[in-house]
Amino acid sequence: MSPRAASRLETLGYGSVYDYVAGKADWGSAGLPLEGENGSTTRAAAHASTDVPTCRLDESLQTVRRRVGDAGWEICFVVDAGGVVIGRLGRRAFGSDDDLAVAVAMTEAPSTVRPSARIGDLVERMRRQNLSSLPVTTSDGRLVGLLLRETAEEALQRMQQPRR
Repeated sequence: MSPRAASRLETLGYGSVYDYVAGKADWGSAGLPLEGENGSTTRAAAHASTDVPTCRLDESLQTVRRRVGDAGWEICFVVDAGGVVIGRLGRRAFGSDDDLAVAVAMTEAPSTVRPSARIGDLVERMRRQNLSSLPVTTSDGRLVGLLLRETAEEALQRMQQPRR
């Protein structure tokens, strides 16, 4: 919002009015709600599974493997104390019988997408790169969830159906 609009809202009695300088793109990248025809429901964050398991660097692979398997997942994101993604454990790590530290077993710096990424673009990318999922993180690297290809394809199909 412009400084002029913020000033006008204050004169109308609104208490805490802010001029969000970073803009709409940053707003969406932070996973905050978007409205309109291309609003939040057309974006990654709306369709990401938020219950994806996480673990810490200092945990043992054996402990994490058991917890992730019990939850029905085959993937786990390694996060720091602030929830920033620093690594990923997948089938290769969990398929190993070794009991390593997560820090040794993880794949570092996995590729991620922003919460505001459009579902259509992501489905195209997942098909082209033969990906089954994409981690969704805010612009500062905090984990939002995991976008599964199947979920994204279903969402895109619903969006493309004519409205009645």
